[in-house]
Amino acid sequence: MKRSAFTLVELLIVVVILGILAAVVIPQFSDASTDAKFSSLGTNISTVRGQIELYKLQHAGVYPTMAKFSDQMTKKTNVDGTTTGTPTLGPYLQRIPNNPYNNLNDLAATLDGKTGWTYVETTGAFNANDGGTTNGVAHSSL
Repeated sequence: MKRSAFTLVELLIVVVILGILAAVVIPQFSDASTDAKFSSLGTNISTVRGQIELYKLQHAGVYPTMAKFSDQMTKKTNVDGTTTGTPTLGPYLQRIPNNPYNNLNDLAATLDGKTGWTYVETTGAFNANDGGTTNGVAHSSL
């Protein structure tokens, strides 16, 4: 009688090979996730910084204020930065993007890790506010 089944040794060899492949492939997926977050962060920062500069250009050299940043960037505004009456400038963003590392989109003046972004209204500096680094690059330095 002839059997056509796998031996225990053959099955063990297949399991070991699958384990080796999994050990090689899984870390690459986690690196891809980190790289995607880092890329998204860079794109968000670049977009917002560009729109802040456009706001400044159209508002007589004045940056959006910290207190009204969200309204001034996402709604139509007058030259003085108010949103009342019949504003004609903007909006500059549909919404303030979420920081992909902490999923927050609010602002603070300092790096405290409790908000999504830092913003300095006197200089227009806009940075990530999670205190993290990726591949040795500080998120706030993007």
